[in-house]
Amino acid sequence: MGQPESRESPGAGQLELPPGQRLQRGWPVTHYGPVPKFKPDRWEFRVFGATADGEKHCWNHDEFGALPFDSVVADLHCVTKFSMLGAEWGGVLARTVLALAPPAPQVTHVMVWAEYGFSSNMRLADFSAERTVFATHQGGEPLTAEHGFPLRLVVPHLYAWKGPKWVRGVEYMTADRRGFWEERGYHNIGDPWREQRYSYQEGPGDGPEL
Repeated sequence: MGQPESRESPGAGQLELPPGQRLQRGWPVTHYGPVPKFKPDRWEFRVFGATADGEKHCWNHDEFGALPFDSVVADLHCVTKFSMLGAEWGGVLARTVLALAPPAPQVTHVMVWAEYGFSSNMRLADFSAERTVFATHQGGEPLTAEHGFPLRLVVPHLYAWKGPKWVRGVEYMTADRRGFWEERGYHNIGDPWREQRYSYQEGPGDGPEL
């Protein structure tokens, strides 16, 4: 569905905050539900749905950890109104996953799946943005369990709920549908620079067709 209209902040050294946000020192723990127990022998990352070859692509924990590692410096904007600026995230770029398991030409959106069936939808153009990363590290250190270990998605130009903790896979979709928080009143796109917090703010084309 074209390129995202969202604005990405420049990263390190950037002092500008999106509307309604406040600068946060440190990193608060925010999530819904309990922290899952990591079981490395049962962990698997899947890419499925409308893949180019029609197949499901899977990596176990060791295999995913062997994928190319990249670092990005990017902000984190929580819908609860705090922002972390210039954080360093290390992990596997979404673009790397897209290259290894390409989507079919008709794919427009993805659903990112996490533990306990949690999900978050976004446009393919947002998912494939330059600094979207499946993070395993923050500030050079492995993520803690409370912050999403072993894997969380970071989509710097969208509100942080669009980047779930404890990610387990990505579904390629040829039409949009709402994820967990989007079904519960959050904005379907979630651009912090436009302060797209809640579904009542959506305009034509922002959400799935009924």
